Amino acid sequence: MAAGRRGGRGRAEARTSLTAFVLGGSVAAVPLLGFQGRAALALHAAGANAALLLAWGRGPGGGGMYQIAIRACFLGFAFGCGLLLSFGQSTWKHFGWYMCSLSLFHYSEYLVTAVNNPRSLSLDSFLLNHSFEYNVAAISSWLEFTVEKFIFPEMKQITWLSSAGLLMVVFGEGLRKAAMLTAGSNFNHIVQNEKSETHTLVTRGVYGWFRHPSYVGWFYWSIGTQVLLCNPICAVGYTLASWRFFRERIEEEEMTLIHFFGEEYLAYKRRVPTGLPFISGVRVEL
Repeated sequence: MAAGRRGGRGRAEARTSLTAFVLGGSVAAVPLLGFQGRAALALHAAGANAALLLAWGRGPGGGGMYQIAIRACFLGFAFGCGLLLSFGQSTWKHFGWYMCSLSLFHYSEYLVTAVNNPRSLSLDSFLLNHSFEYNVAAISSWLEFTVEKFIFPEMKQITWLSSAGLLMVVFGEGLRKAAMLTAGSNFNHIVQNEKSETHTLVTRGVYGWFRHPSYVGWFYWSIGTQVLLCNPICAVGYTLASWRFFRERIEEEEMTLIHFFGEEYLAYKRRVPTGLPFISGVRVEL
C-alpha cells in the first residue's frame, strides 16, 4: 500500500516537473511573439515564477511541489535559452548546444528517477548540488570558454569538433538513461550499503555490454561537453578527474555488490567489462 502511494506521488512529481520544465523552456518562443532582448527574457522568468507560485506555492503541502517546480522551470529556462543561442546568429551557438545538454541531463535525471524509482526520489535527484568539485568543474569550463572566446575567437568556431562533442554527449546521455531505465528500482544515485528485498542483479540490456553503463555514459557525456565547447584545458582535466572518480566509485560499489550477490556477481564480473578504459574494478583474491 505504501509503495502504491509512493508510486502515485512519484507520478505527480513527474507531471509537476515536466509542466514546469516546459513552462521554463517556452522562453524559446519569446522571439516568435515579437519580443527581443534581455528584458523580454527577464519578464518571461518573472511570469513563469508567478505562475509556479499560483499553482504550487500556496496551500498545505504546496511548498514541496513548488521546490520541484522551480528547479525544473530553471532547467527548462536554461534549455530554452540554449535553443535561442543554438538557432540564432550568435557566435555563442556552441555554448547554446552545451546549455541544452547540461540542463537536459540534470532534468532527465530527476524525471527518470520519478518514473523509475520514486522511492528514492528527492530534490537531490536533480543532481544540482552533486558536489563542490562538480560545481567547480562546471564553473571552470564556463570561464575557460569565455576567456578563450575573447582571446582566440576562431577556436570556438570549429564546428566539426563541436559536432563530435555533441555526438559524445548524445551517446553518453542515451547510455546513462538506458541504464537507469533497465535497472528500474535497482538504480540509485547513492551507493547502497544495505540490500533491500527488491534488490536484484541486473545483467540484461546495456548491462550485458558493460557492468557500469551509467558511469560509462556519464564519463563520455562529461568529456563530450568539453569537446563540444572546444575547451582543451577542461577536456584534459575532465578526463583525468572523471577517470579517477569512477575508478574509486566502481571499486567501492563492487565491494558492496560482491557482498550482496557473492558468486553470482563474481561470475558476471568475469564475463562483462566495466566499460571504462583501464578500469577493471575491485580486485578479488581467490
